[in-house]
Amino acid sequence: MPHYGGARAAVSGPRALGTGAEDAGPPRPASKHAARERVLAFAGAALAAVCVPSEEGEELRLVESAGAAPARYGLRECFPVSGGSPVADAFRAGRPLWLNAAELASRDEDGPTPLRAGASLAVLPLEAAGGSLGCLVVVGDDANGFVAEQRDFLGWYAGAVADRLRGEADRSTPSPVLDAGLRSMGVGTFALVLGTGMVETDAALLELVGVSEDDFDGKTDTLLSFTVPEDLPSLMSVVEPSPQTVGRRELEFRIRRPTGELCWLRLSCRVLMGTDGRPERVVGVVTAAPVLRQSPSDVTRVQWLTAALDDATTVRDVSRVVVAALREPLSADRVALGEVLEDRLAVTVLDPPGAGAWPELWRSEWRSEWPDAPVSSLPTLQAALRDGRMSLWPAGSSLEPGLAGVGPGGLAVLPLPAKSAVAGVCLVGWDEPHDFVPEERALLTATAGLVGQALKRAHAYDAEQELATMLQRSLLPRRLPELPGGIAVARYLPAMRGLQVGGDWYDVIALSESRVALVIGDVQGHSAGAATIMGQMRTAVRAYAVEGHPPDVVVSHANRLLVGMETDLFATCCYVELDMEEGNALFVRAGHLSPLVRHPDGSTEEIAVEGGLPLGVLADAEFPLTAVALSPGTVLALVTDGLVESADLQLDEGMQRTREALAEADPSDPGRMADVLLGQDGRREDDVALLLLRYDGMRVRPVRAGWVVWRLPDAVMHARRFTARTLRSWDLREEADTVLLVVSELVTNALVHTQGPIRVDITHAGDRLRIAVTDSSPRAPAKPVVVDWESTGGRGLFLVEAMSATWGSVPVGGGKQVYSEIVVPGQEPGHEGDGSGPHDAAGPGPGENRGGLP
Repeated sequence: MPHYGGARAAVSGPRALGTGAEDAGPPRPASKHAARERVLAFAGAALAAVCVPSEEGEELRLVESAGAAPARYGLRECFPVSGGSPVADAFRAGRPLWLNAAELASRDEDGPTPLRAGASLAVLPLEAAGGSLGCLVVVGDDANGFVAEQRDFLGWYAGAVADRLRGEADRSTPSPVLDAGLRSMGVGTFALVLGTGMVETDAALLELVGVSEDDFDGKTDTLLSFTVPEDLPSLMSVVEPSPQTVGRRELEFRIRRPTGELCWLRLSCRVLMGTDGRPERVVGVVTAAPVLRQSPSDVTRVQWLTAALDDATTVRDVSRVVVAALREPLSADRVALGEVLEDRLAVTVLDPPGAGAWPELWRSEWRSEWPDAPVSSLPTLQAALRDGRMSLWPAGSSLEPGLAGVGPGGLAVLPLPAKSAVAGVCLVGWDEPHDFVPEERALLTATAGLVGQALKRAHAYDAEQELATMLQRSLLPRRLPELPGGIAVARYLPAMRGLQVGGDWYDVIALSESRVALVIGDVQGHSAGAATIMGQMRTAVRAYAVEGHPPDVVVSHANRLLVGMETDLFATCCYVELDMEEGNALFVRAGHLSPLVRHPDGSTEEIAVEGGLPLGVLADAEFPLTAVALSPGTVLALVTDGLVESADLQLDEGMQRTREALAEADPSDPGRMADVLLGQDGRREDDVALLLLRYDGMRVRPVRAGWVVWRLPDAVMHARRFTARTLRSWDLREEADTVLLVVSELVTNALVHTQGPIRVDITHAGDRLRIAVTDSSPRAPAKPVVVDWESTGGRGLFLVEAMSATWGSVPVGGGKQVYSEIVVPGQEPGHEGDGSGPHDAAGPGPGENRGGLP
């Protein structure tokens, strides 16, 4: 059986057996035949033995036994085939013989006479195609004999033992087959000693659950942690049986393996009582749900398939259920499922998945994960889809190579009906000649009807989720900007129920070369309407922020906008404006969770940000500012409530867990850090947004100089003088002519085309010099469409564009800023101006601002 990975030791499950679990210590080493001993205890057997015919065929000789000593129960070493013992009777008749204590006592002396009163006997012939291979003899410890479930299990066990004997060349002295037969059944066994919290298991059981032997700690809680929560109560009635519980229990339950795969398991157990009349020990077996079902037409099989398909939401989930429902119960060698899309068969699953197991036509169409075969090249399949009826083709049927290679020993073609159309098709193939018994026909017919409806529903679900994903991606940022002095990463996970689109949003807004805004929010509800409001709020916040408003004004404007939209939804929001040079941050919180911060020393805290009402509640709501200084190496985390709160997780506990994860994560990789905070749980009740910023501080801190332009006839001359003094103080002489020309054109353009104050700001950072002219007009400068030799103006912006590495215009509060960036020789900026400002070296002039930018 396949290996499904290690145990999720970090996942806490429900308490299984009380306080004794912590002190029980590691499980005791299992004996060599521990699994066989547990099977015997579960089957109510004190002794199991194998008897095979002698070389002359006149006697049945006991060649192997397990459990108690045969002599204890009067089980002789050989039985005459012609005698009247129960062993000889069952061998000659070829039918199982079941005797309770009373029936066994009434037999003649030729049979085994148990030394202990109250024992029963079962003899099961070991059949083969060429005749009987011997008998499996089982002595039971219950005077009433074996119940129906025990008989089914022992019959299955006898078949596995017969299969092992069939391969023996010398059946008179066969190799041990009791343990080998048990291993071939793929049955997991367990023994639970009540009150310890520990469980004895074998490798087969751990493999069914998906736990490696090295990772399993022997605790019941570890196994229970894989169980689907809805099925836990029934399992707890097994691991914590009440004093009134006696006899056997049988149930089916679901587990989710570490890979995320949902599987059904079937558990059969027996509760053993102690001398005080209370439950003392539970022994049992666990199998994959289809294994113990002897009849494919069993009603429980259809019930299982219905429940499994109901839990399958995507086309891939439906495909996995079909494989589990058909391949193993029918001993099929291949199962394929596909959707019919026009003239193509869009395969959704192949089992086995390797290309080498399928015909050449399938391999030639293998362009991605699965092949995409043309239906027109498979006329048998085309005819079955047209008729809409199941087709069964036995071995030797004349089929096209594309289908004959799927099932040379037998092929079942199952169109999958959905209302008035065919949603897809399922192919089941066998390599060896296979007879289609009526029970199999019934199972295939029932499966086709159920799967067709489920496939159509899953296809609609996949289309809906694809649309939701496209909508969500279009409303959230495609990428985050690169920041000077920091790294920002974000994660978004949709809710795992309903339409996977919600109202959580985030954004990172570069306000200037040294300031950045971080915003995270959550619109009430999970719907397309909530997502639409979310997109509008994100756009509004970005627009208000880029205009240059302070954080409290940005949030206030967004609040008034949402109130004016007259929607029934409200939103929460946390807005942060961060100065990347100094590390000063301004926080505004509107009904949202407080931000978390991880300090450079690894400690964490929840920032106490004064909060306001959620957006959309009250138009005149106030949103106070909270100032916090961040040190280089600090990590700022903004989260939504989907990460820290759920039906079984209180908000305070969730915030504490997130803080602990933030403290333990490695800040050197913010992306990996975000993944750690999200955790591994794929089942979410709410969508989750997470925004992280690692603040590193700017390696090269820019220097700045500012000048207020007075509206005088010689204003441009004073602006040029201020610029020249600044460049000399920064030792930037090579590009002085270019810079002076750009300053002249931008200041002239502002004087001619705008009214109100004008300001010139020069910033030197690295190899870039930025000239920015701010005025009070919101109208962006426009280059003339046509400039000819007769034009007397309009050439200024063309000159600026030609001289600049980049240029443009951005809105600011009450006006705009036209900027130009010029490449200058790389050097550490401002080596003479790190004090009060670079302009100090030349002395202030008219209108000069000593303090630089405010």
